[in-house]
Amino acid sequence: MRVLFVCLGNICRSPTAEGVLRHKLREAGLADVVEVASAGTGDWHVGNPPDKRSQAAAKLRGYDLSTQRAQQVSRADFASYDLILAMDNSNLRNLKALQPSTGRAELDLFLRRYAGLLDEVPDPYYDGDQGFEQVLDLIEAACDQLLIEVKGRL
Repeated sequence: MRVLFVCLGNICRSPTAEGVLRHKLREAGLADVVEVASAGTGDWHVGNPPDKRSQAAAKLRGYDLSTQRAQQVSRADFASYDLILAMDNSNLRNLKALQPSTGRAELDLFLRRYAGLLDEVPDPYYDGDQGFEQVLDLIEAACDQLLIEVKGRL
């Protein structure tokens, strides 16, 4: 199974989701069975590591984002991933516009599908440190539910 998380610049929300899910998969003994990546709909940060504030908040909870580098989502991703999860409605619209008719990936909002509380993971980029903590809270809860689905698919 292959999962791709998508936000705008691929430096805050989607790399956090990638790091959290990778960690949870390792703990569950499923790291070799599920491939996880993240990307942005924009290209401003391609090649850059996640935002330092994202890395710091994640590190406090035991997640290492330091080896990740931002990349931009491509049309080919729709053929190579099983599940593409957008962090917000704006990115979901961008993904739907990019999605080829032959793509096999399921496309959905991450929180709507796995948390059921909110539709969107808020962008913490212009907020203080508390925004990054809130993002982690939401992502951890949704990744727990995603892990349950992954186990059910295997």
